Amino acid sequence: MGYSYYTLGFPSFLILVIALYLLFTGSGEAFNVGRFLEETSPFVWGALGIGLCIGLSVLGAAWGIFLTGSSILGGGVRTPRISTKNLISIIFCEVVAIYGVIMGIVYSSKLQSVPEAQLYTRNNYYTGYALFFGGLTVGLCNLFCGVCVGIAGSSAALADAADPTLFVKVLVVEVFGSVLGLFGLIVGLLMIGNASEFTAGGPPSSPLVRAFTSPHIY
Repeated sequence: MGYSYYTLGFPSFLILVIALYLLFTGSGEAFNVGRFLEETSPFVWGALGIGLCIGLSVLGAAWGIFLTGSSILGGGVRTPRISTKNLISIIFCEVVAIYGVIMGIVYSSKLQSVPEAQLYTRNNYYTGYALFFGGLTVGLCNLFCGVCVGIAGSSAALADAADPTLFVKVLVVEVFGSVLGLFGLIVGLLMIGNASEFTAGGPPSSPLVRAFTSPHIY
């Protein structure tokens, strides 16, 4: 209970104190989310999406291999016959990382060199947001998929060590768990289906013109 309080309650309390301080000191506009989204470079969103896609996928694969490998090694001490057959669980976990790498390569093809003055267009914003949220979706799906496959693979190794007839039955569960990463890959492709590559917009305008044409000015 105390651990949950310090990990969740204290950061929330700290954020609330900072927000109230800015509000009562006349600096409440610092929490302008629309301004933050508008002024952040689309390259930042795209690069973050690609990094999260690959990083979370590799994390899920490593976590799954850690769970499965420890059970295979532990059960193989008493029952050496399970060591070779259960390596298929390691392969399932590694496929999760491959999904992330493939999507990272697909996403990186959208990044093109564009002058900063001509970068901030609606199409480039859309592409940047699509890459970010698509990469986040793929990464989280692969993270949970890797954990799912790792736990199922660990159970398959222990069940096989106790009763060889249970291996195939548990393996079916592991196969269905590994499909979750494929669902994330499909969703990631759908999210960037209408996103074009970064392209240069019109001639750069003055800051005053950009301010009046901002979607946050009514």
